[in-house]
Amino acid sequence: MPSESAGSATSRPAGPANLLSPDPLAAPALMRRMACWLYEGMLLFGVVFISGWLFSTLGQVRDAMDTRRPLLQAFLFVVFGIYFTWFWTRGQTLAMKTWHIRVVDRFGRPLTQWRALLRYACSWLWFLPPLAVLAPFKPSGAAAAIVILAWVAVWAVLSRLHPQRQFWHDALAGTRLVPAAPAGR
Repeated sequence: MPSESAGSATSRPAGPANLLSPDPLAAPALMRRMACWLYEGMLLFGVVFISGWLFSTLGQVRDAMDTRRPLLQAFLFVVFGIYFTWFWTRGQTLAMKTWHIRVVDRFGRPLTQWRALLRYACSWLWFLPPLAVLAPFKPSGAAAAIVILAWVAVWAVLSRLHPQRQFWHDALAGTRLVPAAPAGR
């Protein structure tokens, strides 16, 4: 029977004792996390398309200027919440699998549904501050995109100020992104 010290860093249980070791719970590089974030955004186009089609079909929406737009936005907010909560409780979304990133709680354990839902709510800090600033001004699409992208860049770079280089919404939610070993073939 092998001794405990003979195991690799990836075979060690992820618990409070392993927080002293920088390897098992270290944050992936910022560029890798942002590439994952961008890929996640592209995948969400499919989620929005299917959800919007479902909403439009079931609600018999006949034109784009329908007065139920706020209802559609609320529906998409709930759909995104279900999507992320479901995947995060299993450790990874498809984009996270592609980029070999996993989400865990602060002790390295899988997320509970409550913790995943809290992370979802906190993750809106990527978008709510610039949207709140822009709301009274009603800028053009290009100006709004520049402000939102500038905030996203600032929010991402602010992770460099976190002691473990985690995103601040993860710190607020008690979660963290960690490297994940590629799945065996």
